[in-house]
Amino acid sequence: MRRLAASAIIALLIASPASASSLSVHLDQAAKVRLAGTARNVVVANPRIADVNLVGPHDLVVIGKGFGVTNVVVTDAAGRTLFDRDIVVSTPDYGQMSYIRGGEARTFACAPRCERIDEDGRIPTP
Repeated sequence: MRRLAASAIIALLIASPASASSLSVHLDQAAKVRLAGTARNVVVANPRIADVNLVGPHDLVVIGKGFGVTNVVVTDAAGRTLFDRDIVVSTPDYGQMSYIRGGEARTFACAPRCERIDEDGRIPTP
């Protein structure tokens, strides 16, 4: 009986929709997603972290706006879920460098020259 219950739970986890995985997007970058059906409704849990634009009935673009994790849900006209995933917005691994001096970390974006960026990934204005 326990083995049957464990098998059922594993089957449910494997058969779960795309919500089980996350989509990683770099700050100020975009990722295109192809949907299995025609999108009707798009909900972004925290629009300060990610933005979503429909670029066609079957395509959406997720844009990283702020560091963190949020989720996006897309449904069709009948209310069926086409897309339900966590969106992880992070800093790119390339074109940046950080150093720590006296307990303070400073991060720089380097393309083509290095400029200091703040905690939100923005270059501070003088």
